[in-house]
Amino acid sequence: MNFMGKDRELVLVHNAMKHVNIAHTVNIMLTPQFYTLKKEAIPVRWAYQAKRIAPSLFMGLLEEGKSYEYIVWKEGDEWVFLAYDIEMIKTFLVKKGLALEYVAKLFFAQQSMSSFTKPLALGEDEALVLLDNTVVAVPRVALAAEETLSKIFNNSFTPAINGITLNQSSRGLLSSKETVVFATVFAVFALVFFIEGWRYGGDSKAGDAELEDLLEAYPSFRSSYTRESIAQKYNTIDRIERKKRETINTLSKMIFKGVTLTSLSLNRNNIVVDFSCTDKKVLKRLKALIEKEQYKVSVINNLTLHVESKL
Repeated sequence: MNFMGKDRELVLVHNAMKHVNIAHTVNIMLTPQFYTLKKEAIPVRWAYQAKRIAPSLFMGLLEEGKSYEYIVWKEGDEWVFLAYDIEMIKTFLVKKGLALEYVAKLFFAQQSMSSFTKPLALGEDEALVLLDNTVVAVPRVALAAEETLSKIFNNSFTPAINGITLNQSSRGLLSSKETVVFATVFAVFALVFFIEGWRYGGDSKAGDAELEDLLEAYPSFRSSYTRESIAQKYNTIDRIERKKRETINTLSKMIFKGVTLTSLSLNRNNIVVDFSCTDKKVLKRLKALIEKEQYKVSVINNLTLHVESKL
């Protein structure tokens, strides 16, 4: 499975870019003009530990009054800390014609360091270059006369490192609140099961060290009673959210030529969907598919199907 979306068009976003008109899903790569970067050799083992100290590393370096988010990854013996203002980025994308609902992933130029083998042109006045293993934007006049300037930017620049996803998308099937619920449930279960696995899986020294790091970060999980209570608490939520995903996946497969999803509503008890059909033949076929899945379906306004599924 291609989690990075390497086959998806990658658009380079920089201050001097021209207005674009894109009506399909793309990935975005942001130049250093949209983020602040630091590298530090900090003695921590996990990215979540490094991310906790990111705000303190940027004290005095970021513009006051703005809300910054951080992404952290490892490059050799150093941790790379990157700070960005997501609201400013969103505003710029919309200004340049990049509707947010068409943005799948945001990447940063530093994440594709190895791809910048030669200076890459940014408009008429600047270029992206690799200096001391850091991607930076420099005036083109600063480049040596013999340096070859490239204008080729394509999907090969898509990094292997995970990018970030915009918090909201008007075309998304799940709300931000539901996304948070998914993340919470998965994180809690992953942590509980990881700890229980090490409790009963032998006495590996490396495993014990990892377990101690986790328990130091989450001391309440030292109690098996606490872990069992949390697992029981989230079991119902997990079942409902799994049912939601399964139902959405099934209904999405019913969108074929002549069928349009016109509305989708999710709550704790059920999922309600309306499909609009181009003619009665399409409606009949769709109705048969829905009834086969044993969902409650009714015809409204002649060419619209109303579907309900209990959770």
